[in-house]
Amino acid sequence: MSSTHGAEVLVASNRGPVSYETGEDGSLRAKRGGGGLVSGLSAIGPETNAVWVCAALGDGDRAAVRRAEGGLLPEADTGGQRVRMLDIDPEVFAAAYNGIANSVLWFVHHMLYQTPLEPVFDAEFRRQWAAYEAYNRAFAKALAEEAGEGAAVLIQDYHLALAPRMLRRLRPDLRIGHFSHTPWAPAEYFRLLPDDIAAELLTGILGADRAAFLTRRWADAFTECCHAVLGPGIPAGTRIGVHGLGADADFLRERSHRPDVAERMAALRAEIGEGRRTIVRVDRTELSKNIVRGLLAYRQLLDEHPEWREKVVHVAFAYPSRQDLAVYREYTAEVQRVAEEINSAYGTPGWIPVVLHVKDDFARSLAAYRLADVALVNPIRDGMNLVAKEVPVVSDEGCALVLSREAGAHEELGEDALTVNPYDITGTAETLHTALTMPAEERAERSKRLAAAGTALPPARWFLDQLHALDDQSS
Repeated sequence: MSSTHGAEVLVASNRGPVSYETGEDGSLRAKRGGGGLVSGLSAIGPETNAVWVCAALGDGDRAAVRRAEGGLLPEADTGGQRVRMLDIDPEVFAAAYNGIANSVLWFVHHMLYQTPLEPVFDAEFRRQWAAYEAYNRAFAKALAEEAGEGAAVLIQDYHLALAPRMLRRLRPDLRIGHFSHTPWAPAEYFRLLPDDIAAELLTGILGADRAAFLTRRWADAFTECCHAVLGPGIPAGTRIGVHGLGADADFLRERSHRPDVAERMAALRAEIGEGRRTIVRVDRTELSKNIVRGLLAYRQLLDEHPEWREKVVHVAFAYPSRQDLAVYREYTAEVQRVAEEINSAYGTPGWIPVVLHVKDDFARSLAAYRLADVALVNPIRDGMNLVAKEVPVVSDEGCALVLSREAGAHEELGEDALTVNPYDITGTAETLHTALTMPAEERAERSKRLAAAGTALPPARWFLDQLHALDDQSS
C-alpha cells in the first residue's frame, strides 16, 4: 500500500527510530531508539509534516509493517513521529545489508581489507549488488510516494548511496541531501571496487543537490574519487558540505546523574579498587575501533612502566557488533582472549588489570565516563567517533583524551587531545603513560576545552544546518 502524505521534510535511513519485538503471545512491543536523527527531527517541531522512511530489520518489524498495511506506523509506537517502515524481502535485505553495505562499502571506507586475499568481486558479489540496487530502489520509491511538492529529503549513509539519483529520476522537484556518517576512502583505495560499481556509487550520491560529510577530510576524499573515477569537476547541481556532529551535552549531563548510573558507578568502583587510576574505553567490537591494539598498548604500558601495576585499571567496554558476520565474531573472541591473557599474566589477588564487559549497558558506559582519568579512543579509521566527545563532557574530574589521528573527531579535538598513530603500540603505550602522569589541573583544563569543542554542533543543530543548507541552495 502506498500512502502519499505530502511530507515537507523526509529522512531516509536503514535503521529507524523504533524497532519491534514479538512477544510469546504474538503481541508486538515497540522500542524507541535515540541518536542524532531522532533529536534532529524533533527539533523541526510537530507543525512540520515530516516522515521518516526506514527498513524493517527483523521479524517483529515486518509484523508491524503488515499490521500497518505498509503505511505509517502508529504514532503511539514512535514517540509521535511519522514513520514508514519498508518490508523489503529478507533475502534481498540480507544481501544488500550484510553482503554489500557492511562487508564491502564499510570495509572500503574504513580500509579494512587484507588485500592479499580480499576483496573478491565475483558472480556472488554481482548477485549481492543487484540486491543493493533493489534495496535502494525500494527507498527511492517510498520517498517519492511520501514527499510533497518541493520537499526536502535527507538520505543517510552508505546503505543508501544509490537512492539520491534514483529518487531524482522519480521526483525531479525534490531537494535532496545525502549525508555520509563514515569516512570516505582515498581514491586509490576506493578504486579497489570494480570501475562500474565505483562509478555507480559516486553518481548515485551526485544525484543529490548536496553531498555532506562529517569532516573536510572525508569531503575532499569524495571529491578526489569523483575526479579519479568520473573525470574532472563535480556536476553543477551538487554541492559538497561538511557538518561535524557533536555530542548532546544537556542530555549527557542529565542522564549521567540518574540513580541507575550512580548504582553502576558503585559497582565499578568495587571492581576497580580504591585509589586506582582508570583508562576507559567504550566501543562496539567493530573491526575499525582497534580494541585489540588498545589492549596490547596497555599490556606494553605495564611492561615498560611497572610502577603502574596495581595502580591502574583498564575499564574496557566492548559491546558485540554485527555478530551475524564471522569476522566480527572472531574479532570479539580475540578481544576477550587478549584481555584474559593480560589478567592472567599481570593480575594479583587484589587487582584485575582489565575490567572487560561485553554486554551493552548505557548507564554503565556513562558511569565509566564519569570515572575516567584517561579515555582511550584509538580507531584505525572513524567517520567521527562520538565517544571521544562524550567522555570529556561527563568525566567528574576531567580526563585526558588519547585520540587516534585517524578519527574524524581529531579534526576538532586534536589540539587538546594526546594524538596517537593507531597502529603504533609502543607509541600508544607511551602516550597512555603521559596521560596518566598529566597534572590534575592540566587534565581538567584540557577536558573543559574538549567538552566545549565536542558539543559545539549538537545533534539538533547538526540536522537543522543540513536542512537550512538545502533551503539556501534552492533559493
